[in-house]
Amino acid sequence: MTGSDPDLGALYDSCRERVVSLVTGLTPDELARRVPACPAWTVRDLLGHLTGIAEDAVAGRLSGPPGEDATSAQVAARRDLPLSTLLGRWADAAGPFADRVNRHRVWAALIDAVTHEHDLRGALARPGARDSDGVRAVVPVLLDFALPVRTVIRLEDDEVTLGPEGQTALVLETDRFDTLRWRMGRRSRRQMAAMRWSADPAAVIGHLTVFAPAADDIIE
Repeated sequence: MTGSDPDLGALYDSCRERVVSLVTGLTPDELARRVPACPAWTVRDLLGHLTGIAEDAVAGRLSGPPGEDATSAQVAARRDLPLSTLLGRWADAAGPFADRVNRHRVWAALIDAVTHEHDLRGALARPGARDSDGVRAVVPVLLDFALPVRTVIRLEDDEVTLGPEGQTALVLETDRFDTLRWRMGRRSRRQMAAMRWSADPAAVIGHLTVFAPAADDIIE
């Protein structure tokens, strides 16, 4: 694999290993914590989702990103499993799932896993891995989208220009981790408006996120 053609399966499994290390040994109260970035879910629920994605894909029950009903069913079916059982089932499915993710270039699966890693870290107040290979890999993919106004997004050591040519560019100074978070709807509209913009970002705020912005500020 070249730098522009990463092994998505290896990146997925590295993310899984970090998550397993993060949650192993959590107390029942910690597992029951609400996840601010996914407020309908607890930490255990989010682990059920991650396990369910891998298991359902390997079992042939999933041909694309699951809808809301399928996701709710995944979580409910695994809600009462002991943590060790849940993590063991994820490990069992992870090998064949990672192979499929890489072979079929399923970027959405890697983006989902990396995003949820940091959702969990936020819920548990255990930040880390903000410059992981997974974050570095998915951010360029997430920055391939349209904006109605010429916009330059400046990262730590790179920049991406979006929007129509021939306009004076709006500039956002940010970094990869925050880009992952705002792009995936893990920032409120107020937080996005308060980012380091060169001018009023009102024309682009509504176009920045894959999912709807967070209803409340998410502090990480």
